[in-house]
Amino acid sequence: MALAPHAVHHLYQYRKSISTKPFGARGKKLIRCPLCLLGEQFCTCALRRQLQTQASFLLIMYNDEVLKPTNSGRLIADLIPDTHAYIWSRTEPEAALLALLDSPQYQPYLVFPAQYAEQGQTILNQVPMSTLAEGKRPLLIMLDGSWREAIKMFRKSPYLHSLPLLSFDPDTLATYALRKGSHDFQLGTAEVASLALGAIGEAANGKALSTWFDLFVESSLLGRNRRCREDLLPITDFTDAFELAFEQANNGKR
Repeated sequence: MALAPHAVHHLYQYRKSISTKPFGARGKKLIRCPLCLLGEQFCTCALRRQLQTQASFLLIMYNDEVLKPTNSGRLIADLIPDTHAYIWSRTEPEAALLALLDSPQYQPYLVFPAQYAEQGQTILNQVPMSTLAEGKRPLLIMLDGSWREAIKMFRKSPYLHSLPLLSFDPDTLATYALRKGSHDFQLGTAEVASLALGAIGEAANGKALSTWFDLFVESSLLGRNRRCREDLLPITDFTDAFELAFEQANNGKR
């Protein structure tokens, strides 16, 4: 049975509804699934699962980011049931977004590099669940856009400056980037989210999200047809890896 559309799906439909012209993504002639935005023949929606997790996520997305087929923020919402998504506004942040930050249900952490911290801002690289007040769960906040856009969102959003930063040291990022084959250590939103899950003690869930990202990347490449199929590993290698990672993550919580 297919899972219901999530917060990013709804935000995508809203953003399309207020657009004055079609979004000119690469491969615009490709017939895409309206949910995962992959080519229909490479759609991964039937594989989507929900993880058992104590984490919640808040995606603050730059204006056009939600429309991009390459956006990896939606992969977080694919797997994490309690995920919220809003379009960033410099002058009028949504009341519901601000209410989340003040909710007694959550302890918010902004996942962002320590080098950009405001004076006096708390910096952490781990969040032991035992340190949270009773009844609270971590709300992991991701600024979803290009690197330049993410910096702009942080600097021009004073309501983020008092939040503790969850940050990863350069060695961690370099090791992860090497393992993932990323370039210049500028990891995608979903990749950083997988590190954040590890930082709250949910390494298996982080692995599941990481393999879901791998499947997304490979399916995207197939849809673009920019690499010879002989150069691509069989897509079943990635689907099998995700199914195994998901099983290991959820079996560990039974």
